[in-house]
Amino acid sequence: MNFNAQAPAMTGKFIEAGGRRVHAHIMGSGPDVILVHGASVNARDFTFGFAQKLSQHFRVIAFDRPGMGFSDPLHPQGESMSEQAVQLDAAAEALGIERAVIVGHSFGGGVAMAWALDRPARVGAVVTVAGITMPWPETMEAFRRLASREPDGAELVPLISVVTSRAFTHSTLETIFAPQPVPAGYGDFLLLPPERRRPSFRANSRQIAKLAPQVAEMAKRYPSLHLPVEMVHGTHDAVGSVMVHARQMARRLPDARLTELAGIGHMPHHVCPEPVVAAIIRAVARAGLH
Repeated sequence: MNFNAQAPAMTGKFIEAGGRRVHAHIMGSGPDVILVHGASVNARDFTFGFAQKLSQHFRVIAFDRPGMGFSDPLHPQGESMSEQAVQLDAAAEALGIERAVIVGHSFGGGVAMAWALDRPARVGAVVTVAGITMPWPETMEAFRRLASREPDGAELVPLISVVTSRAFTHSTLETIFAPQPVPAGYGDFLLLPPERRRPSFRANSRQIAKLAPQVAEMAKRYPSLHLPVEMVHGTHDAVGSVMVHARQMARRLPDARLTELAGIGHMPHHVCPEPVVAAIIRAVARAGLH
């Protein structure tokens, strides 16, 4: 990754929600599919190519989560998954979206589940892609394994981080994509303008610091969630184990379908997009969004 490269200019649009701006990429036409990105990245993770594939079938809205990318933070304490879901729901309402399939990758999978639990009226179905959605043993804390600390003590987690050169290395990307290779140009494509890197990094670290207890509380509520959920998870995911997250969540949900991708790591929407697209198409049909 070339940190001296020119960062791409903002390519989406701002939506006003609750007095704050939410940045979104919108493309295609048809039933609405909302994409919620994972930790430390921004909506460009999806517009690297995956959103374009989906836009052949649907209207695709890829949001920057609050505090991330170009979206405004809600407060400096680290937005909870529920707070993020409420803000993104308000942005969806501002766009005139009545019902949509919510697709969340990694941390975004937890936000998608919080959205379904706390603001279900707009959610036709959920698709989690390598979702971090269930409590995990301390010995399996992938986020903590990748963590470092700032001199001021703020916990910083460089998972797929594109916000400072010190926190982001090619070896980190190799860990996230393993056992598949990192796509050429991926890191440079995600790079934010300099003025957005530090704020995004701070927001990310504070959000992740609160993740584990939130997931534990949400998991207790999953049996009450009566809407279609599609899960896509690689069997070789070293960041969020399929055994801990997808399989355990599938057992708790009344209407879930799990697709396991043999030999695939944490980034299936890049390295194996066809089954992810297929899961989204199924979710749209199961939600009745024709």
